[in-house]
Amino acid sequence: MEDTFESSVEQGDGYTVVSVAGEVDVATAPALRERLDETIGQATSVVVVDLRGVTFIDSTALGVLIGALNRFAAEGGAMRLVITEPRIIKIFEITGLTELFDIRSSRQEAIAG
Repeated sequence: MEDTFESSVEQGDGYTVVSVAGEVDVATAPALRERLDETIGQATSVVVVDLRGVTFIDSTALGVLIGALNRFAAEGGAMRLVITEPRIIKIFEITGLTELFDIRSSRQEAIAG
């Protein structure tokens, strides 16, 4: 059974939330990259990537997130992740990415900083 990939964007006052659900892997990572690229250069200083709905993430998707983090930083913005699924958090821990990303447990916490 194949899980679907979905993403959506919500604009707020000074922030953008990119919500992602389903599997983020080699097949769907380009769609995530495109969605994140659309948010670069917008008038928001904070981008929150809400990964609470993600059921699987692979190294390709991690690379997309790292690239987006670097591009947002180059534009003077901040990028925060929202992760609550222990299996997904474990992947970030194993790869050392908890040291690179600002990971929060709720969307509100990520928006507030």
